[in-house]
Amino acid sequence: MPHPPSRTAWYRILYVQVLLAVALGIGVGHFFPATGASLKPFADLFVRLVKLVVAPIVFCTVVHGIASVADLRRLGRLGLKTLLYFEVVSTVALAIGLLVVNQFRPGDGFHVDAGALDAKAVAASKTFTTQSKALDTVDFVLNIVPSTFLEGFAKGDILQVLFLAVLTAFALNSLGEAGAPMLRGIESLSRLFFAIMGIIVRFAPVGAFGAMGFTVGTQGFASLGRLLALMACFYATAGLFVGVVLGAIARVAGFSLYRLLVHLREELLLVLGTSSSETALPGLLRKLEALGCSRSTVGLVVPTGYSFNLDGTNIYLTMAAVFLAQATDTPLGLSGQLSLLAVAMLSSKGASGVTGAGFVVLAATLAVVPGIPVESIALLVGIDRFMSECRALVNLVGNSVATVVISRWEGEVTPGELRVRLADGDRHATGLG
Repeated sequence: MPHPPSRTAWYRILYVQVLLAVALGIGVGHFFPATGASLKPFADLFVRLVKLVVAPIVFCTVVHGIASVADLRRLGRLGLKTLLYFEVVSTVALAIGLLVVNQFRPGDGFHVDAGALDAKAVAASKTFTTQSKALDTVDFVLNIVPSTFLEGFAKGDILQVLFLAVLTAFALNSLGEAGAPMLRGIESLSRLFFAIMGIIVRFAPVGAFGAMGFTVGTQGFASLGRLLALMACFYATAGLFVGVVLGAIARVAGFSLYRLLVHLREELLLVLGTSSSETALPGLLRKLEALGCSRSTVGLVVPTGYSFNLDGTNIYLTMAAVFLAQATDTPLGLSGQLSLLAVAMLSSKGASGVTGAGFVVLAATLAVVPGIPVESIALLVGIDRFMSECRALVNLVGNSVATVVISRWEGEVTPGELRVRLADGDRHATGLG
């Protein structure tokens, strides 16, 4: 009788290594702050390595996925369903953030004078305020189109890469059989970049160790002070959104959210350790395909979702804006909050490809909503890094659920098939990790 395959030793499993690295980084940062502060280059190096291949992987995946669809009407229907889903769920996320921060009012009692804030923090906030000027509607639309074909790749702007990919896919589709060799070449390139990512991702524990060591070493725990109330509120709201809203959506679509999270555990831990959704994107694309979602659906929904379906950022946006109004004793009535919600529905769509996206979009929103001093975002500089992991995690989960739901709507996978594949995640999770 053939021997059963031996189980992988626990210490060789990537998500275990990342989890241990996160714990070790927290320990070093807490007990040896100077050493922890010096670990940032490890995190920066890993994120740079990942960014090397993210844009090419997105380009190849989207081009192959769309160009392989012969029925362009189906493609249009898929795009319409995707945008409709994104708008509804994003608005729910914004509204939940607004409701919770009004209920618990974590900013009450601060009585902060925006003009008296720490000079360094205000200087940092002005950087984000300056960046936010590029996020008005006209510039946002214009910036989707790069000046040259390679500009989006050079800048790592996923929205520009997505635009080029869609354009290239339609061009290949119009060529018919003449475009088939190029399509096969793009598929081969996709495999190459995924193989490169497979090598890079083995260094994820080093990146996670450096990121957590630096964060705790420079920010510490005691420095959070009274802002812990906002953090607790945000984390609880994010958990509520994932468990209740996304959980209900998953149940209606016929799959278990818990099983999906287990299936994506390596990607979730990568995001937790690095605070960057980009580090998990290549593995996420492959694991969603392993569940039965078509390449065209995965290639369209996931990259688009990172511009139009940032649920974690949306929750943060309304909570942080109202918190700052409370902290600076700025009256914000019902009309002001409805105005904030309307502005946030637009400004939140401009976060893709922007460093410190949550802060930049927050500054853009405050610049439009009258009353709340934009400089007050300096209050959040010290704790933003501790909330960025949660934002990135919720963004990842939200886009994963969206992809599976839209695949169900398209009839690509049945609830029974999802149950089988999610129940045996290790065998079917052929992604990186």
